[in-house]
Amino acid sequence: MDFLNSVLVKPFADMFAAPDFLLQVLWEGLVAGVLYALIALGFVLIYKSSRIFNFAQGIMVVFAALTLVGLHEKGVPALLAVPLTLLVMFLLAVTIERVVLRPLVNQPDIILFMATIGITLFLIGFGELIFGGANKVMITEQLMIPTGSFEFEPFGGFLLIEQKDVTAVVGAGLLVVILLLFLNKSKMGRAIRALGDDHQAALSVGISLSTIWVLVWFIAGVIALATGIVWGARAGVSFALEVIAFKALPVLMLGGLESVSGAIIGGLMIGILEKVFEIYWGQPLLGGNTETWFAFVLALIVLLFRPQGLFGEKIIERV
Repeated sequence: MDFLNSVLVKPFADMFAAPDFLLQVLWEGLVAGVLYALIALGFVLIYKSSRIFNFAQGIMVVFAALTLVGLHEKGVPALLAVPLTLLVMFLLAVTIERVVLRPLVNQPDIILFMATIGITLFLIGFGELIFGGANKVMITEQLMIPTGSFEFEPFGGFLLIEQKDVTAVVGAGLLVVILLLFLNKSKMGRAIRALGDDHQAALSVGISLSTIWVLVWFIAGVIALATGIVWGARAGVSFALEVIAFKALPVLMLGGLESVSGAIIGGLMIGILEKVFEIYWGQPLLGGNTETWFAFVLALIVLLFRPQGLFGEKIIERV
């Protein structure tokens, strides 16, 4: 009876007793969910256009953030370092397409996946050679990202919201809106969608596979830079940031590997639910640290009932 009370009654009673703290937990989960969704978008775009699961997305976040900070350390003004970093990510996309992907056209999916692991290892070594392995501080103030906080008193309690988190949520939201408008309204965006729907049909009407690959890898680089700036402002810039890409895996499992909307909604769901579970169930019952595995367990449960994810398309094969 005590166990059932601690699982089914006490957590909800705690939420009702301290609604201001619940709002704080929900906000923290929302911020994390937005960042998970950004990372997942990079995976989804590349997979939709090339059927490649990009294992290198995590290191691209690190490489973009290190490039930005490294350029500033060399004397480049922060606001100029951003477009220069985007140029570096574009050159990286072109290099990957020319050197890695183009020679592997029509190879099995596992070969392409292994190629992205090779890209990861190369960028780790190349990044350490150029930038060193020491932790760096994100140039938050130089990028004019506010570092103060807002204080509220909802329900007679206390709610603290960091201004950099607000900037992250708003910036990520704008980036997602721009990306959706690009995919749905522009000619190149429609070409990406067509390639994702049917490779052979898209190629037969003259859509350039090479151009689309460069474009989606560059977009993934833009997303990586945005994620690197936000995560770097919260936790510093180091190669340890690469592990945040693993938090996108349950988002992809939950939302579907080919669904842009699934990546967004799945990221928000996992960010909020893992934070709520950690505070109200994980710490009292399991000693905490449930955020490291909760998302994967949730995704596994979803896959047991819907293997394509909540927003993925169900594929029926006739035999």
